[in-house]
Parts: sequence; structure tokens; C-alpha cells
Amino acid sequence: MKWPMILSGAVLAAGGVVEVQAQRTEQANDWRLAATEDDRVRLRGWRSAWVKGLAQARTGGAAAEIAALGPLVDPDHSIAEPELPDGDYRCRTIKMGTQGRATLTYVAYPYFRCRVAGGGRQLSKIDGSQRLTGRIYSDTDARSIFLGTMILGDEERSYAYGRDRARDMAGVVERVDPTHWRIAFPYPAYESVVDILELVPIVP
Repeated sequence: MKWPMILSGAVLAAGGVVEVQAQRTEQANDWRLAATEDDRVRLRGWRSAWVKGLAQARTGGAAAEIAALGPLVDPDHSIAEPELPDGDYRCRTIKMGTQGRATLTYVAYPYFRCRVAGGGRQLSKIDGSQRLTGRIYSDTDARSIFLGTMILGDEERSYAYGRDRARDMAGVVERVDPTHWRIAFPYPAYESVVDILELVPIVP
């Protein structure tokens, strides 16, 4: 038997919590109101995850690769105005560190295509076997916050944010230089300690 839950004066079945979370995410202008508790915890630990992932990647044999990436993977380097202009981007994921379920401490994937729309508020990775989609929230003059979900394989629709922690994604959006952005995802659900998504605008 499913016991009803009382929320904001409405009686909801237990499964309705997912719909409430999705509605909060859609309506909230502050990422703190939209994010799940798990993602608020992950985002609070973004820098420690980054430092740990970097250290593991270097000691795991990728010191030269890390050095070649320069400011892209430096957690203390960013410039102001993190907003992403609408348009298409080359994007790739760099995984650093391991949570114990993977043996590799550094993986750099090839570039795929991402798209920003809605006045810089919507981000989607539109090809590849693992695709993200979600919303970018303003935070400070140096960073924004991404909240979204992962789409796998031939799936055509995404899960609602907050429905499945293994699919939820939360990251810190920063601008590296005038033509490069990144999103750092601390403690993703699988494999690595931190994932860095690099974004470079595609010039027509």
C-alpha cells in the first residue's frame, strides 16, 4: 500500500515526489531550490573532488596529458562572465580519478556536439552514446550551475531530473578564456571522481 504524502497542501502518492521535483526544477530560478539534496552535497564538494581527481590522474600516469590541458583542468583558473551564448559547440569529456569501480584514472574522449539554447539556459549534448540535457542556472559573476540528466544509447527521451540519482548530473560552469568553457561534475555516478566537459563554440 502506498501512503499519501502531504506537500504544500496537496495529497500526493509517493511516486508524485518525482513530479514535484521536476516542477521545482522547471520553475525555480535559484539552483539551490531546484537541486536535489544529493546534488547540493556533490556541488559543495566540487573543489575537493577536482583536486583528488587531478592527483589520481597524475600519479596514474597521465601527468603529461594533464599538463597539456593547462588552465582547462586548473580548478583555480576561470574568468568572469560564465554565460554560454546560444549555438553549437564542440564538446568532450575528460574523466579524472577513480571511485574504485574503474582501473583507469584518466580518460579523454573525442569531441562530440553540444547545443546551447534558450538564452543560455538550456544545454544538450546531441550525439554520442552518453548524452546530457538540462538547465543552466545563474549563480555568481564567475560561475553558473548545470542541473540535468544523462540519456543513454538509443533512448529518445530523458528522465525527469530528480527521478534517478544515477542519471542526475550537477556541475559547475566556468569560462576558461574568451573561447573556452567547462563544466566540472564532481563525484559522478560512475567511475571517475570528477568529469570535465570542455565546450568550444563552433564558428559558422
